Amino acid sequence: MPRNVAAELPVVLDRAAGAALPQQLADGLRDRVRTGELRPGWRLPSTRDLARQLRVSRAVVQAAYDQLHAEGWLVSRVGAGTYAAEVGTHSGDGRPRGRATSRTPARPPDPGRRISLEPGVPWTEPVPTATWRRAWREVSAATPPPGYPDPAGLPELRAVVAEHLGRVRGIACSPDEVLVTAGTSHGLRLLLGAGFRPGARVGVEDPGYAAAVRCVRAAGMGVLDCPVDADGLVVAALPARRAPAAVYVTPAHQYPSGGRLPAARRQALVDWARRHDVLVVEDDYDGEFRYDVAPLPALAQLDRGNVVYLGTASKTIGPALRVGWLVAEAHVVRTIARHRASIGDLPPWPAQRALVALFRDGHLDHAVKRARRRYAERRRLVCDVLAPYGTVAGSDAGMHVTLLLPEGTDDGAVRRAAAAAGVDVGALSDLRRTSRGPSGLVVGYGSCADTELARGLRVLAEALEPKG
Repeated sequence: MPRNVAAELPVVLDRAAGAALPQQLADGLRDRVRTGELRPGWRLPSTRDLARQLRVSRAVVQAAYDQLHAEGWLVSRVGAGTYAAEVGTHSGDGRPRGRATSRTPARPPDPGRRISLEPGVPWTEPVPTATWRRAWREVSAATPPPGYPDPAGLPELRAVVAEHLGRVRGIACSPDEVLVTAGTSHGLRLLLGAGFRPGARVGVEDPGYAAAVRCVRAAGMGVLDCPVDADGLVVAALPARRAPAAVYVTPAHQYPSGGRLPAARRQALVDWARRHDVLVVEDDYDGEFRYDVAPLPALAQLDRGNVVYLGTASKTIGPALRVGWLVAEAHVVRTIARHRASIGDLPPWPAQRALVALFRDGHLDHAVKRARRRYAERRRLVCDVLAPYGTVAGSDAGMHVTLLLPEGTDDGAVRRAAAAAGVDVGALSDLRRTSRGPSGLVVGYGSCADTELARGLRVLAEALEPKG
């Protein structure tokens, strides 16, 4: 039987010290594993028991456990508790070497065992909920409508999307101003194909979303690289002459840097677009997920005439469903719908019908709340593990953070080292086109399981350790 060491290895926390309590606790437990006082395989007390013993909140203990899990000092066994890991020798900074975090060259990963820390892929329920199953039962029992689908989308879905956006994003729109898409990139392609002449220029954030750049170029249009800073798009750098026909932006959580466009800058962008007759394309790809910050108004809330809003169910229900929405003035929606019908790109009925039921039964609201709680926990772990290696940016919202690396660090080399060990992560330099700036890693925490995230972060920390 494993021994419970709570009484044998007390940890003293100093509330007057400069270090935070979770860090003090993590340091104390790490020291005891390193010195052998807490032997491999010994079970630690539960978070509740240790919190009671130390007279701190369970959140303090959980944060310390999460950090030590990520570093490889602790392991969990489902239904059996938390244990000291088996580790070998140790590096000078106290990180384990050997089984938990090997400093030897990484072995090739087993096929099919890769861990993705790339951004953009959400966590989804591992088991279908009763609401999900009920929605698809309704679809199977319903009779498909005669003829081809409405190119703007199922009227019932457009109505519930309009209600949803008014309630959660403050965008007052009617069903006639909503067009159903297969996601944000699809919505951008439809907009470009219906409303712009080939050869027109479209501004895209740099660094920015590579899929948006591909959409613009595939439509035969030029890309104007628009610089960003820590807060997002630099509006003051937008051209006063030869303005582009449109500007694509991610104001809620700039991709990939993570900046949240401040309210004053949002208004400045809308004012600039009005002066120069530029269409602003607002991609709200993960606007549902915010942590400890108040929501900022959507650009579409500030100006409906010059802003087209793109949203998606991919980050809440899952990307496989392929359903999103575009919000614009009714005449723009009609133009896009006509273009869509002419090319035979019509939205499939079953997925739309299921989404109506999911909206109606509150599934999306509940899914967002559950995911937000899970992402908040993962975000804390990611920030704790990565903070020693650079500056963590963009952690206020979304499902990824950007780790800005010290000057001279080759983020591509770090990405390749992690990939060789079976962990995929994004490099900031891969998303730059003409801009210059710090190297960095774009680390997603949505798609993998909790245990995979901890293991992936251990590999990433090893790849970030200075060599030599």
